[in-house]
Parts: sequence; structure tokens; C-alpha cells
Amino acid sequence: MARMSRRSLLINSGLTAAGAAAVAAGAVSPPAQATPQHRRPPITPVYVEVNNCHLSSVGQYALAGSGGNVFDIGIIFAANINAGTGGRQAQLFCNPQVQATLDDADNQIRPLQAKGIKVLLSILGNHQGIGLANLTDRASAEDFARQLADIVTQYDLDGIDFDDEYADYGVDGTPQPNAYSFVHLVSALRRLLPEKIISLYDIGPASTALSYHGVKVGDLIDYSWNPYYGSWMVPEVPGLTRSELGPAAIAINSTPTSTAFSLAERTLHKGYGVYLTYNLPDEDSHEYLSSFTRALHGRDAVYLG
Repeated sequence: MARMSRRSLLINSGLTAAGAAAVAAGAVSPPAQATPQHRRPPITPVYVEVNNCHLSSVGQYALAGSGGNVFDIGIIFAANINAGTGGRQAQLFCNPQVQATLDDADNQIRPLQAKGIKVLLSILGNHQGIGLANLTDRASAEDFARQLADIVTQYDLDGIDFDDEYADYGVDGTPQPNAYSFVHLVSALRRLLPEKIISLYDIGPASTALSYHGVKVGDLIDYSWNPYYGSWMVPEVPGLTRSELGPAAIAINSTPTSTAFSLAERTLHKGYGVYLTYNLPDEDSHEYLSSFTRALHGRDAVYLG
């Protein structure tokens, strides 16, 4: 099955109604400089630690002079893959803060989607010896994929982000990673969610088990990005093109602004399609965000409040 290009949908969505209103109200200002016309700016996903911050902050930033969004994807960080019970190998778990974010969809999720911002749920290990890379058979992978598809459908999310950290593979006699688990999981999820976004935070055993019996994870997912903040590393995901990869990653307000700018500039001029950001706080961070929006878009970031 051919993978649809959601990146083109994101970057061609145009000026939102909210953005147009911000321009008309004078809330945005002229651009600092012109973005090279022959370059399409990368999309910018942002992880939000909802244990401490609100997902709604993702929608509080615009590009000066255009009203366009600073962020294209907001990622709820994070739900977990837990050890299952009653014959189930893996169980999806949402801690109280993640669940509260989902339950508050009318205030935390729908306003972002109305602006054209996609909302994903990140899936992370939870120190229980079960993870994305050690589901022991196709049935277990399909069962967990069905749980993921159900929560995406229930809360009308735009997709799933996979992060293979903190599984503690092997603890208490649990299985070690294998070559097929992640491929089976992604294959099943793509069948269940053919039109949704699937992304990979390029870390952990799952990131090194990306093909099995001719099936490539890169042919089934939409994006993959570097997990090491303040650095440049091109994810090695066969099947993804340069426009679907994010070699640069920054932690907001922690990565030096000079590094954020240079990584953004490098992303743009080398033709990569994603610039990853992490840990958006609730407080106004538009001055920091401008350090990379100037490079990506030729515009400052504006806080809408």
C-alpha cells in the first residue's frame, strides 16, 4: 500500500483563520528576513511533557507577519506500553496527566486541530520489561496495535509516535528484543489507521529492527527524527525520504539559541523535512523559538497568549 504524504498536507495548509485574525488584529509583525523561495520550510513537531505542562500551549505561537503556526505537530508525551494481564502481553497505559489531557480534548486538542496542527500520542516503555521490540508473536503485536488504534479513534487524534526507551528489556525474565516485533506492530497499526500519521523517535532496539521478511518500517511510517537534543544525526530508516527525516533536534530553552539557529539553517539548506523540538513549557518562550523560526521561515515567533 502506498504511503500518503502528510508532510505536503501540513506545509500546504495555508494561513489558518486564527492566523488571519491575528494579522488583522496587529498581533503579528513583518518578517525579519525573507525565506529562500526555492526552499520549503521543514515541519516542526514539538513534544509536550503533559505531566508538567499543557498541550494547548502548542497553539499559542504564530509566525510574525503571516499568522502561520510555529508548530505543525504537537505530541502528547507520553502514554506507556505496560506488561499485560489475563493472557495479554502488552497493555496501553495512560497516567493521570496523559488521561486528563485526552479527556480535556475540547480545550487541549480540538483548538490545535482547528489551527491545522496535528496531535499525536507518544508511546514509551515503562520499566516493566515489555516494549515495542519484544512482542513475541504477531497476535500480541496486532493486539497492542488495536489498542493504539482504539485510543486514536476514541479521542480523534492524528496518529501515534513510537519511542523505544525505558522498557528495561529482560527484567524479571521478560524477553529480549527480537527482529520482528516492531515490524509486526507497525504493519498492524498501518492497516488499522491507513490515513493517520505514524512517527519514530529514532532510539532503542526498535530503531535497529526496521525490516523483516521484506517488510520495511520505513515504507509504513511517515517520519523519523533524531532523539539527541542539540545534535545533528540523520535517522537511518530505509524507505523514508529526506523530506520525511529530521536530523536536527533541540530542547526548548535548554539547547543554546546559536545551536538552535544553526541546526535549523542546516536542516533547511540540506533539504530535510523535519525540525524536531522538545519540552514546550507553559510560559511565553517566543524569544527562544525565534532563534529557529528566523532560520526556517525568515520570521520571528509571536506569543498569542
